[in-house]
Amino acid sequence: MSTLSLRLPESLHRQARKLAKQEGISINQLVTTALAEKMSALMTGEYLAARAARGDRKKFERALGKVKDRLPRDED
Repeated sequence: MSTLSLRLPESLHRQARKLAKQEGISINQLVTTALAEKMSALMTGEYLAARAARGDRKKFERALGKVKDRLPRDED
């Protein structure tokens, strides 16, 4: 585990302290979780962009052409 020195505006620190207390966790755990969630969202965006760049319209249309032409079921 490593240590990170972080400067926060007092209002943000106060709110973080309040939320951590409400959740019954430390401020460190709150910040760690928030950072992990943000990184996950950013990395997911990058992953999806990379997947989209590899897309092939012709292959997609060929695969879609194999699907039978039917109306959706009521539960769909």
